[in-house]
Amino acid sequence: MRVIVVGLGVQGHKRRVHAAEDFVASVDPVNAEADYRDLSEVPVDAYDAALLCVPDAPKVALATRLIDAGKHVLVEKPLWAADDGDLQTLQALAIRRGCLIQTAYNHRFEPHYVAMRDLIASGRLGRLYHCRLFYGNGTARLVRQSEWRDHGSGVLHDLGSHLLDTCRFWFGETGDDFVVHTAAAFENRAPDHVVFGCRSGPTSLELEATLLMWRNHFTCDVFAEHGSAHIRSLCKWGPTTFTVRQRVLPAGRPPEESRTLVQDDPTWALEYADFKRQVAARAETDLGRDLWLNRVLRRLGDAAVARAAAS
Repeated sequence: MRVIVVGLGVQGHKRRVHAAEDFVASVDPVNAEADYRDLSEVPVDAYDAALLCVPDAPKVALATRLIDAGKHVLVEKPLWAADDGDLQTLQALAIRRGCLIQTAYNHRFEPHYVAMRDLIASGRLGRLYHCRLFYGNGTARLVRQSEWRDHGSGVLHDLGSHLLDTCRFWFGETGDDFVVHTAAAFENRAPDHVVFGCRSGPTSLELEATLLMWRNHFTCDVFAEHGSAHIRSLCKWGPTTFTVRQRVLPAGRPPEESRTLVQDDPTWALEYADFKRQVAARAETDLGRDLWLNRVLRRLGDAAVARAAAS
């Protein structure tokens, strides 16, 4: 499969590396390193798919152009649209043209994320009570220097979309009663720290995202009837540890299994390989997850912006 990278920024450079010998050209209107300034300049018969690494605003329009030309698309998260109808139209076009458009949520390929999903699906933990997720990095200053990143709902849109997708990956359908508990814009124009969650669904959820964690970190705690499960850090920040504790009744120190990984981040290569497999299998485009995320993010985003303005 021959691919082009559209948008040669931080994410675009990563995608280009992992596309390896599949990569044929890059497109970027301002980066002098790119082969082309505009998508229209790329010969239509020179590639089969595009890795779309651009800001949110032009994503749907660019994806539509690519799919209409018969190209498959892997687009950086989130696949944002101001109106649900835009995504529904995009999905219908992709199905009609026989093209796959898939949104990149690379953390789904994190080894401990997969282990957590499998553990939950096994039923070993019994009834699920509560899941607490924290995702923090220290990019507040960098984000403030970027007009397109430091706007709207800020960190909720950026890191919060990862947390929402993680909940879908682990628990399937979740509740829709998400609310913002706290939101603030400590250093940025847009919210740079948000806590939100919901109480319905398979388990209650407590999610926190921040740009003010000066050492990048991720934590997860799942509390359940027969024990608990915990993740500390990600491969890209390693070491990362997955721990499962078995409850002792009526009380006592639980036996635990723990696995620590020290390795390079495998998620980008695994996600690209998965995209190629799905293209080869002629998988049909389904933007149901993206529609759900857009609806939740729009509602939470309005609340987060209002709370941050009032704080």
